Amino acid sequence: MKKIKVAIVGVGNCASALIQGIQYYTSPTSSTIGLMRPLIGQYSPSDIEVTAAFDIDARKVGKEVSDALFCPPNCCAHIVKELPKTGVIVRMGPILDGFSPHMKDYPEQQTFKLSSEREPGMEDVVSALKESEAEIMLNYLPVGSQSATHFYAECALRAGLGFVNNIPVFIASDKSWANRFKTSGLPIVGDDIKSQIGATIVHRVLTDLFVKRGVKIDNTYQLNVGGNTDFLNMINRERLQSKKISKTEAVKAVATDQLDNDKIHVGPSDHVAWLKDNKICFIRMDGRIFGNIPINLELRLSVEDSPNSAGVGIDAIRCCKLALDKGIGGVLEGPSAYFMKRPPHQFTDDEAFKLTEAFILEHASGR
Repeated sequence: MKKIKVAIVGVGNCASALIQGIQYYTSPTSSTIGLMRPLIGQYSPSDIEVTAAFDIDARKVGKEVSDALFCPPNCCAHIVKELPKTGVIVRMGPILDGFSPHMKDYPEQQTFKLSSEREPGMEDVVSALKESEAEIMLNYLPVGSQSATHFYAECALRAGLGFVNNIPVFIASDKSWANRFKTSGLPIVGDDIKSQIGATIVHRVLTDLFVKRGVKIDNTYQLNVGGNTDFLNMINRERLQSKKISKTEAVKAVATDQLDNDKIHVGPSDHVAWLKDNKICFIRMDGRIFGNIPINLELRLSVEDSPNSAGVGIDAIRCCKLALDKGIGGVLEGPSAYFMKRPPHQFTDDEAFKLTEAFILEHASGR
């Protein structure tokens, strides 16, 4: 059976959860618990194979991927006891804006230890991608990595790879980038991955519930805290702009124009080191029901952050592969709306689900 060959940019917690999950669901004794779709077309999670990886941390660069995934500052839960060797060595990537200067003030166990290896140029990365025979690039760079994301998106175009953009730097929802991928016949799924049961999807569902039940929403907030490098990186508020846009628009899109900007607050809030990869979300919704009577809802959600996104990532990869098989370029509208917070076009989750199912049904036949 043909593998789906992927290149990973950023060998952090999310990459760790994804690759561990692929191994977990490869085991003949494992169940399908936690998978949204055991099969997409004829592709199972075990068909995904990492053939290239890039990072900037000295503790990961030069190491075999299966070892690098468990190096600090990674703190993802161990889904499997061990990973088989892949023979894939983590390569040095360009630093650019993939590292926020404020993170130098924290202990190495919590943040990056920048590698002193020579930073590669675009030709180096493109050559490595072609050599690896990767078909799809997964962007797991830190939030706020605008220049670095543009660099790797350009590399994907030049090397002929599809692109799954898991972070809130806008590629799929930027017309110029989207058109370039479409012209090149390369698919994009983006931008900014939703978790399986995460803060944004839960907030969207509750907002949709209020609207459909005739409740006038007056105010709402979503506050998130966690202890991984993602939350530490986002202490720098300048790196948060696109993240806040992505998360806020994802909720407002299902509120049918009920919420002005000053009535909604959505965004990462703080870093609590001892939480590690656990993310805690607090949602509050104030509204009015029948007779203009007030209603207030408060919710607390606690979940391991990186595995929560990995199941969605596995589906995004496989949808991207279906598009590659069929020669479809540009933004995959249904999968982007269903898997991502900031697609080019927002739909309700029910609509996005139906569009994704229709996409899979239409393009799943044959390899």
